Amino acid sequence: MEDRSSFAEGMFAEGSTLAGSERKEITCRRHSSPRAIVAPLHYEPNYEYPLLVWLHGTGGDRENELLRVMPQIDLRNYVAIAPRGVALAADGETWGWPQTPEGISEAESRVFELIELAAKRFCIARRKIFLVGHSTGGTMALRLAWRWPEIFAGVVSLGGSVPCGERPLVRYREARRVPILLIVAGESPTYSPAAAACDLKRLHMAGMNAVLRQYPGASELSPLVLADVNRWLMELVLSL
Repeated sequence: MEDRSSFAEGMFAEGSTLAGSERKEITCRRHSSPRAIVAPLHYEPNYEYPLLVWLHGTGGDRENELLRVMPQIDLRNYVAIAPRGVALAADGETWGWPQTPEGISEAESRVFELIELAAKRFCIARRKIFLVGHSTGGTMALRLAWRWPEIFAGVVSLGGSVPCGERPLVRYREARRVPILLIVAGESPTYSPAAAACDLKRLHMAGMNAVLRQYPGASELSPLVLADVNRWLMELVLSL
């Protein structure tokens, strides 16, 4: 794998203005790859902030999912970023994270490009970068965290199954160090508690540091869930 320590920023153009900061923060766009960046309230330029990388679920203009979830997570203690996924249809209106060699490579490029952009604009704690993904974004978050365990300090999958195929644990020994939080909604139509329990069993058999939490209802993005995600992340932040 190539060295990600100095990943190129690339070409950017201005996009829409985002909420979440007392000053105006601009979404950066790379042609067909929009993304969102949310700055913390009362940003302190000399403080190293944890970085939360959000991978949205499958659907339409989903990079804006970050703007809906950050008020429920924490608007003060993180810099948060969200690349848009890969186009899944010719009409360019459905976006997600295909588990193909091409899809994995593109997801990796978008994530690292945006991490470097955020690091140039904000003071980032490089040892405190976390991946959080929803649905198919959760599956991709797990895959990328295992591919780059020296970069990511923890990973959360909200309703996303454990990846299989394309050798997700090729760096098995290093990947075991990455803490994992799996979230499942009791009434989820796409990722059942039974499937999540099977995934957890597989992870434990592999010696992975994983916990599973189940919540009532059909949504993994409820205020209760997101508040618990914040608590889990902050425990890691304080331990690093």
